[in-house]
Amino acid sequence: MSRYYVLVALAPLFLAELFAGDRKTTPRIGQEIAVPYHLQDDEEFGMAIPELIAWGKKLFCANWTEQEGGGRPLTKGTGKPLSDPDHPLAGMHAFNRISGPDANSCNGCHNSPYGIAGGGGDFVTNVFVLAQRFDFVTFDRRDTLETRGAVSEDDKAATLQNIANLRATTSMLGSGYLEMLARQITRDLQRIRNNTRPGEFQPLESKGISYGKIGRRQDGTWDVSKVEGLSRLSLISTGSHDPPSLVIRPWHQAANVVSLREFTNTAFNQHHGIQSTERFGRDTDPDGDGVTNELTRADVTAVVLFQATLQVPGRVIPNDPDVEKAVLNGEKLFDQIGCAKCHIPALPLERPGWIFTEPGPYNPPGNLRLGQTKTLSVDLTSDDLPQPRLKPARGGSLVMVPVYADFKLHDICGSEDEKEPLDQNQTTWSPKIAQGNKRFLTKRLWGAANEPPFFHHGLFTTMRRAIMAHAGEARQSQRSFERLDDYGKDSVIEFLKTLQVLPPGTHDLIVDENFRKKTWPPQP
Repeated sequence: MSRYYVLVALAPLFLAELFAGDRKTTPRIGQEIAVPYHLQDDEEFGMAIPELIAWGKKLFCANWTEQEGGGRPLTKGTGKPLSDPDHPLAGMHAFNRISGPDANSCNGCHNSPYGIAGGGGDFVTNVFVLAQRFDFVTFDRRDTLETRGAVSEDDKAATLQNIANLRATTSMLGSGYLEMLARQITRDLQRIRNNTRPGEFQPLESKGISYGKIGRRQDGTWDVSKVEGLSRLSLISTGSHDPPSLVIRPWHQAANVVSLREFTNTAFNQHHGIQSTERFGRDTDPDGDGVTNELTRADVTAVVLFQATLQVPGRVIPNDPDVEKAVLNGEKLFDQIGCAKCHIPALPLERPGWIFTEPGPYNPPGNLRLGQTKTLSVDLTSDDLPQPRLKPARGGSLVMVPVYADFKLHDICGSEDEKEPLDQNQTTWSPKIAQGNKRFLTKRLWGAANEPPFFHHGLFTTMRRAIMAHAGEARQSQRSFERLDDYGKDSVIEFLKTLQVLPPGTHDLIVDENFRKKTWPPQP
């Protein structure tokens, strides 16, 4: 691949970034801010898509300062007021690695591999999920005020082991395709739900994946006892008039978040103290930092489109004949021992699913929703976007997304000691939150090999260790792997090692160790 070809392909985005960085501003002498200008609502509709994406990247990579709203002196990472407003999160208490704010920039954590903005992160970037319900974690045993710094909602002293769920930083690469798959599966499940009559149970299936069955009692109320793999939040129903949403939630490893937009609004507040107008209101200052309108609706749209259009992972398969033989063997064994039942190699995205639209149809309150403004669209298969891209197959009716997942929650824990201490899908005031969590979304294996560390908590440095840690619903596959001979186990690992994020500018999805196009599987 010539350098000229790469530069030409990236030229639209490169020029857009230059344009985005050259917007007219009126900076003040001595001012220290990362973003001197914010898009005004509706301005996004007059911008070219590459320009809007470039603006989103600028916001994603910005190192926010207190002069532009960075920090949240009077609010928790949940957006609620501090338990103790007399001790604001300012000065030496402005940052807290556990309860947050814990980062200056989205890119500070999402930057791996190859320094790609929007990628995964090293173990040091792990998130303490749900610690944001505390003001400022100290573990000071003299502190007796609930959720200030040391005592949980149950009036018990918190420890590093139970104050939060330790989670590895999620890669956002390929996320536009992932969200559109989730939307299509949700659409299919809701259609089945809507056609379920009182007294019936109907199988919930989409894209070859079974989500159990949904039923209606004779009085019209809903029976979700046989639904499989969905979050509690997607199964809530208050009566016959209020069916369970059955929404697929592809974000957060416990399937807690519906969309990139919800993920973005939440993360900017939790991690940076940057509060969006659509979540916190226009011309308001709930976090008490003296700055209003810290992130406009148009800004959020730009950040969402930047993430949605990130490159997709591919495969790196060395030309060494011994490695090729092992990869072929490992790929077959991966299916034979049952791994592919959950880590489904590829899922079909039906036309026009590769046209990413914003806002999405299932956003919860507190996020821009369908019908509240115009809809923006971007073709995820466009050559003008960061490479590589997925393209339509089968006469243009499908894009096959090699995600190696099933968008379902599974219990993969063995003993009680292996579960997370908190259930993210329970409300913080419910005693059930402390019952913990064993169910996690099937890991999307595309790009996994060069985005360590591994497992939901990021505590494993090898994929082999992650395989051996599978328990619960995955126990049978784990035992089947364990029973393989040494060459068989090594072959599976060699296959998994091919699932990589490719260097920016790589156009082919399957390449050799020199990142040159490779035909796979080999032709006889």
